[in-house]
Amino acid sequence: MGSEGPSVVVVHVTGFKKFHGVSENPTETIIRNLKGFMQKKGLPEGLVLRSCNVLETAGEGALPELLDFFQHAVSCKENESVNREQTILLHLGVNSGAMRFAIENQAVNEATFRCQDEKGWKPQRVPVAPSDGSISTVRETTLPVNEIVKALSNMGYDVMPSDDAGRFVCNFVYYHSLRFAEQNRMKSLFVHVPLFLAIDEETQMEFVASLLKVLASLN
Repeated sequence: MGSEGPSVVVVHVTGFKKFHGVSENPTETIIRNLKGFMQKKGLPEGLVLRSCNVLETAGEGALPELLDFFQHAVSCKENESVNREQTILLHLGVNSGAMRFAIENQAVNEATFRCQDEKGWKPQRVPVAPSDGSISTVRETTLPVNEIVKALSNMGYDVMPSDDAGRFVCNFVYYHSLRFAEQNRMKSLFVHVPLFLAIDEETQMEFVASLLKVLASLN
């Protein structure tokens, strides 16, 4: 009596579909295969992989889809045992020019798209969340990025911390996620992965599995 049992880390993960210049997004493949991969591998103790979603690579035009994802996370949180759960919104995006993984520290309240997104939107110096004020406003993750990077590096992965998630859809989604996480007592993290040409699919699947293990250990 009186014991609430061990705490649990519940993770909701997203990736993206194709976009200009990237006809096959590795994060779509990772997300579509992640639950099956983790079932075979075995989930880390204390971690629940609650949902895996592939988002349209778009900003304003895909906001309803993103908000649905957020609301699903809230609904799951409300249905879990009170005070025993930490919810993490984990987002994966591709950096087509990268040769290693990057754990993103922050997002900026600026949408300046280098090309049209998949809904035809190409904002320039537009605030992601106008109510947050200036496009220079920054939101940071409350997760320990350097600690995560160190743990993954010790596992043999080529990974670095980053303070620049760009100003395209990745940053757009991350900013909204960090904002939502703060308002709903959750945590948010964005991770950039390379193309499969730079780091093969199997290694990237193992990397995400290792990342989930690290996130579970932080609880």
